[in-house]
Amino acid sequence: MYFLYSILLATGFLVMLPAFLLRREKYAAGFKQRLGSYPEFEHDGRKVIWLHCVSVGETNAARPLVDQLKNAFPEHRLVISTTTRTGQELAHNIFKDKAAAIVYFPFDFKFAVRRALENFKPSVVLLMETEIWPRFVREAKADGAKIAIVNGRLSERSVSRYKRIRAFISRVLQDIDLALMQGSNDANRLISVGMPSAKTIVTGNLKFDVGTTEVDAATTEYLRERFGLDDSRPLIVAASTHEPEERWLLEAYCSAVIEATDVPRLIIAPRHPERFNSVAKLIDQFRDDPANEWPYTFIRRSEIDPIPNADVILLDSIGELRSVYPLADIVFVGGSLIPHGGQSILEPAAAGTAIVTGHFTHNFSAAVDAFRDSDALIQLPQLGPDQIVDELFLQISELLENRDRRIELGQNAAAVMKANRGATATTIAELRKLISG
Repeated sequence: MYFLYSILLATGFLVMLPAFLLRREKYAAGFKQRLGSYPEFEHDGRKVIWLHCVSVGETNAARPLVDQLKNAFPEHRLVISTTTRTGQELAHNIFKDKAAAIVYFPFDFKFAVRRALENFKPSVVLLMETEIWPRFVREAKADGAKIAIVNGRLSERSVSRYKRIRAFISRVLQDIDLALMQGSNDANRLISVGMPSAKTIVTGNLKFDVGTTEVDAATTEYLRERFGLDDSRPLIVAASTHEPEERWLLEAYCSAVIEATDVPRLIIAPRHPERFNSVAKLIDQFRDDPANEWPYTFIRRSEIDPIPNADVILLDSIGELRSVYPLADIVFVGGSLIPHGGQSILEPAAAGTAIVTGHFTHNFSAAVDAFRDSDALIQLPQLGPDQIVDELFLQISELLENRDRRIELGQNAAAVMKANRGATATTIAELRKLISG
């Protein structure tokens, strides 16, 4: 089975090689490390915990876990890995004083995995949110490492894919010692594809425990001052957007401005950094579109000389979105107007902000259900492309004109966050049993 997996992986790698070469900005970073060439890790006798975070979302979610790992296991050193460049940059920014090494996760080839494991020699491997790489799991287990999934989640779509290769996935899951899942549905789905139920525990979602750090607060105040984000004008934040959501949001925003008593401002934060330039071009061009009646001013976060009180701001930076939420009056959470499955609603909820999402939120269905049941967000119905702008305009306009409703939604969201905290403590308690057992 693993031999066939290796052949398929190598074939996929060769198919993707032109993309690696043509899109170096996205893929070249960390390429040598991903092939197993790491800086030498100097061991000092302490054991190593390897925490794999994948990308920005998982890295942010790991903030409270990293702090508690350092407190609970001071006799261990921490190695943190990511797969994406953006995740790597954020990890270096927030964990540089907490981790002994921050590296890229190896490609799942035997030679690359073996080099990584020989270099860092982890005694414990923690995989965030069900990031399962068969060869890495197999080799780490063979080396004697204990392996746990933490903050695990598994969508129906992923389960459907796993069931097609259930025999193989089941074999991989046998090498995992513990699966700490966000919810009972996630746990049951993982069990259905082969994870032993005795090793599967529901611990809650770590993202409910994410709080504001001093660095976050300082960034909030910097952005407030730099862009004049005071209370004189409402602020709408379009967070983690995907194509073509930016166009729809711009249309809805410009229409809402015409109707609004207080002219709102808009921050757009695309989910993927490689789209920053294309979204900037879209924003610039739409300003002169005959269909647009609002000649807004526009600035990029990365520009050296900001336009004071610009109407539209492109947040073309990494790791600052969570610092924008406390400044917002309304947050639209992207990836939800298209069948992507949505991005996390928990960080804007922690800031006590009124949240709007689209219909497609299956990546975070349990959290969205809890918020919707508590009147803690507005979720749009499933709509055709020709209806989305009108519905966005309607919901945004109503919230802009009803400050009390915005406050109510934000307070309800904060209450849901408070009621669901505690996943970090539960996770650490289970990891103590695994590590000391």
